[in-house]
Amino acid sequence: MRQPTFFISHGGGPCFFMDWNPPDTWTRLGDSLRALSQQVPERPQAVLAISAHWEAPAFAVTTQQRPPLLFDYYGFPEHTYRLTYPAPGDPALAQQVIDRLGAAGLSAKGDAARGYDHGLFVPFKLIYPEAGVPMVQLSLRADLDPAAHLACGRALAPLRDEGVLIVGSGYSYHNLRVFGPAANEAATHFDAWLQDSLCERVGAERERRLQEWEHAPAARQAHPREEHLLPLMVAAAAAGDEPGRCIFSEPVMGVLTSAFRFGASA
Repeated sequence: MRQPTFFISHGGGPCFFMDWNPPDTWTRLGDSLRALSQQVPERPQAVLAISAHWEAPAFAVTTQQRPPLLFDYYGFPEHTYRLTYPAPGDPALAQQVIDRLGAAGLSAKGDAARGYDHGLFVPFKLIYPEAGVPMVQLSLRADLDPAAHLACGRALAPLRDEGVLIVGSGYSYHNLRVFGPAANEAATHFDAWLQDSLCERVGAERERRLQEWEHAPAARQAHPREEHLLPLMVAAAAAGDEPGRCIFSEPVMGVLTSAFRFGASA
């Protein structure tokens, strides 16, 4: 059965596994991640996650059977560096990703050393807490070219018919220098553009708008650097002409934050 694709806003570091003031700072976003598994037609054969926190000269994929965790966040409580997520890898799927990207003219390679970074293991501890679904993580390409990431999504779209759940893990607003209430106006303007581009457009028109994202209202205020937006482009392009739907849109720490589902009866 064809799987949908998702773009999730993955939160800040290990935010769901520590205390905050107020205590419910990340509760609603966390609840939306816990509910995500209920939105797939059947349990996926594997997950292919595109994380904002891995960039490589060419697209790269994790190839280990038992990937470790990469604690790529700093300054958080000591216990957050002892989190576990023993989801198995899927070397066969990793090779399929490499082959499909290569066939599309996109250079790709395996990485046998890389572990799961927090763009994967933090949200997926909520989505699939039992860690029973095989995972492969895909990098961004370090040139951050929107066209290349859209092409990547198109090339990987057939995996959805093989039971692979494609998830882009980033954040709909990512400007850490301007966060909180001061950021709400820019986040709201950019989010309105996202809602229109992703939920009211499909196929080539949706891709055109995403490729030209810098022309969106408050684009560079919302994303001074686009690494947290590019996972969205992979997920949206993998949906082709299928529609998108917003599955979360609420203020988090004073900033409007959104997540989206594409395809498979979105």
